[in-house]
Amino acid sequence: MDVLQNLLSGFGTALVWQNLLLALVGVTIGTMVGVLPGLGPATTVALLLPVTYVFDPIGAFVLFAGIYYGGMYGGSTTAILLNIPGETASVPTTLEGHPMALKGRGGAALATAAIGSFVAGTISTVGITFLAPWMAEVGKLIQPAEYFAIMVLAFVTVTSLVGDSVVKGLATLFLGLSIGLIGIDNLTGQPRYTFGVAELYDGMELVALAVGLFAVAEALYSASRMRHHPTQAIPRTGKVWMTGDEWRRSWKPWLRGTAIGLPIGSLPAGGAEIPTFLSYNLERRLSKHREEFGHGAIEGVAGPEAANNAAFSGTLAPLLTLGIPTSATAGVLLIAFQIYNLQPGPLLFDEEPALVWTLIASLYIGNVMLLALNLPLVKVWVKLLAVPQSLLTAGILVFATLGVYAISQNVVDMAFAFAFGGLGFLLRRSGYPVAPMVLGAVLGPLLETQFRRAMSFAEGDWTVFLTRPISATILVLAAALLVVPIVLRRRRKIVLIGQ
Repeated sequence: MDVLQNLLSGFGTALVWQNLLLALVGVTIGTMVGVLPGLGPATTVALLLPVTYVFDPIGAFVLFAGIYYGGMYGGSTTAILLNIPGETASVPTTLEGHPMALKGRGGAALATAAIGSFVAGTISTVGITFLAPWMAEVGKLIQPAEYFAIMVLAFVTVTSLVGDSVVKGLATLFLGLSIGLIGIDNLTGQPRYTFGVAELYDGMELVALAVGLFAVAEALYSASRMRHHPTQAIPRTGKVWMTGDEWRRSWKPWLRGTAIGLPIGSLPAGGAEIPTFLSYNLERRLSKHREEFGHGAIEGVAGPEAANNAAFSGTLAPLLTLGIPTSATAGVLLIAFQIYNLQPGPLLFDEEPALVWTLIASLYIGNVMLLALNLPLVKVWVKLLAVPQSLLTAGILVFATLGVYAISQNVVDMAFAFAFGGLGFLLRRSGYPVAPMVLGAVLGPLLETQFRRAMSFAEGDWTVFLTRPISATILVLAAALLVVPIVLRRRRKIVLIGQ
């Protein structure tokens, strides 16, 4: 009962016209920066920190929450239409969303992403409202061994299902893991794979990696086909909105994606990358239209987008209840709390109830605003596909370059982005999947950190991963997911040879 009273009090403050205006400005800015490759919500919140000094803390965090949610919505737009993920968590959306756009169903893909994000955001905000303290207690029980096992499971599911060959998937995964090792070793302080380049001491810029592998590689691939395979503007087939069949195929992935994204995002070492990939792989396994995956299956857009939004919402639980940021944007929000002399943690709900409950109420309001803002824009965004291919390719390169430069403001990362673009182009031409490489680069450092922590707690006893029931179960499942597809493919080849 106290929760409902506090939430109603939060709505009373959030519905003041100044805070409503700040929420609208936040979701609009968030949507705009989400569309631009590289310039995500974390960078935008960081850039606006000095501007919000004149605001009271409640108004500032209402604005930040709007940017936070808007960036999640906007990131799916370029992922679907241009094959450019605005965030690394949007990578699974490109796998099915862009093929849908190429078939003239970009509007349906954008619609299921927007509605799925709204459904997941609303459900996960309800979860934060009532279950945040409980989820924080559960998160405390998850030890480094379990985190390591969860990441191994994510690696295995992606490499075994994305692409036609497990070997090719593993090859690009280990290449991504190698990229993730670049930089200063946190334990020894020694540089690894930096080759004397000072800009690499802080590690490879993931925005340069993602933009290069997707945006630049897409532009190069399109340019390579222009002379021999000239393309026309992509026609829209059918109506812009989802058909009845697409509605039926989307609502279950929305709920499953939410169920995956919220608990993982709420863990102290969660994030959005793992649940989005797990959601994509789950939908691929459960779908009655498996033959469409890789060619534009709407389930592959609905599930990951819901998981993405639910996970981002879930990251507020450890931030508010434990003071632990689990994403780049949450880290910037933690800095914002400190600027206003606030300390997130168990006492925050008691010491600053007005701020906490207004922030939670603004999430509900921001979700409604984003749905009302983005659904009418679907028809506008789809018109991007009518732009001639040559102009679109040039525009991709321009915005990709600007996005990378906006993050680092040095030409070295721009050079790396184009180098990764060349690599992505070669991988695409040779049939190697890119998604495992991105996942390896993003989660590789976290995997190493959790492995070292687990070994440190166990005093070097590697059996800790097998003696803890949860981690052992997850690792056995990961091994089965890796071995079973290989065995089934070999048996299928034997049967075909026998025939």
